[in-house]
Amino acid sequence: MTAPTELLNQHLIDPEICIRCNTCEATCPVGAITHDSRNYVVIADKCNFCMACVPPCPTGSIDNWRMRPKAAAYTVQEQLSWDELPAALSDSELSALGGDAAVASAASTAPSLASAELSAGEDAAFNSAAYGATVPPWSAAHPYTNLHGPKAPTTATVVGNVQVNEAGTANETHHIVLDFGQMPFPVLEGQSIGIVPPGLDEKGKAHHARQYSIASPRNGERAGYNNLSITVKRVVEDHAGKPVKGVASNYLCDLEIGDTVQVIGPFGSSFLMPNHPKSNIVMICTGTGSAPMRGMTEWRRRLRQSGKFEGGKLMLFFGARTQKELPYFGPLQKLPKDFIDINFAFSREPGQTKRYVQDLLRERSADVAALLQDPNTYIYVCGLKSMEEGVVIALRDVANQAGLSWDSVGPSLKQEGRLHLETY
Repeated sequence: MTAPTELLNQHLIDPEICIRCNTCEATCPVGAITHDSRNYVVIADKCNFCMACVPPCPTGSIDNWRMRPKAAAYTVQEQLSWDELPAALSDSELSALGGDAAVASAASTAPSLASAELSAGEDAAFNSAAYGATVPPWSAAHPYTNLHGPKAPTTATVVGNVQVNEAGTANETHHIVLDFGQMPFPVLEGQSIGIVPPGLDEKGKAHHARQYSIASPRNGERAGYNNLSITVKRVVEDHAGKPVKGVASNYLCDLEIGDTVQVIGPFGSSFLMPNHPKSNIVMICTGTGSAPMRGMTEWRRRLRQSGKFEGGKLMLFFGARTQKELPYFGPLQKLPKDFIDINFAFSREPGQTKRYVQDLLRERSADVAALLQDPNTYIYVCGLKSMEEGVVIALRDVANQAGLSWDSVGPSLKQEGRLHLETY
């Protein structure tokens, strides 16, 4: 008798609508997602169907499945070559591949998210991603998402493009303002958009969209106008230090007033700010991770000026290699001290000890611990993936040293939408 063939309901990512934001890879507790310069893909023999990556995905591209004989699962290399998802197999096609006597789908034995996080915690010393919320604050405004998809982008006009750190620094960073004219494009602080660079890649295919966090408040970079801003660092080398010219970043940094760009989105339904009175916001960021923090700060500033909001505390922990490379350094210095508590960390300032944002959290442990105890406190972390673990460990240590139990504080921050991690 022929042994039954096991079927696999294979987890796949749709390359046509994926915006390559790295959310899925960052949140996967078992390392089952990888990528190259073009596509993000799921490794079939690593995926345990925990579903941890599905809720945070801003486009829904991660929520795709194809039934395959397990022995004939799509390989990583096959998936990396795709420009679109393959069609689902019919029963006859499955039968031809030996799947007519299948015993079960792997999805039928999928573990829960909680068990996946538990097992990940057993395998690793600390899993910072397990504490990131996938639900928004209860008082956040309703976000609009995916109004313009990859196949139907909208057009925006460049009305501003200025460098926001000192000229000549290694990490040249621009503040770019885009106007949508008569096309409605409602956004909230903490959301993002996708920019589609013109031209073709080395394979002759259209460039995929690149994701950028919105750096302006909900009523526009200029209040009352249908515009928004983004923060873009010109990429001139890869993570290994090898010279490379980032396609989208260089295109955006070189834009001139009057140029038009193709935009998709908006994206994001959880990394949103609270709106209820007395809510506290703790913002922890590095480099261009300051974009959503700028939007939140500016919205609170405008509300304060109008006398329409009884706000809680704002704390900012902002890191960069040097003061010259820090985006928005000048404007931040002009904000009233009774409005926002600003803390800078510089890791490459000549003649000074290296300091990182997690060091600042420990230095301000008394204030941070008091905020952790307040159920009206919301924490936002944005920047390079390498900072995430250090920041969450610092929060854990601050909580434990203050007599709080991180084992209860950490999960409650996640469940109540009060700790948001957006790293890349």
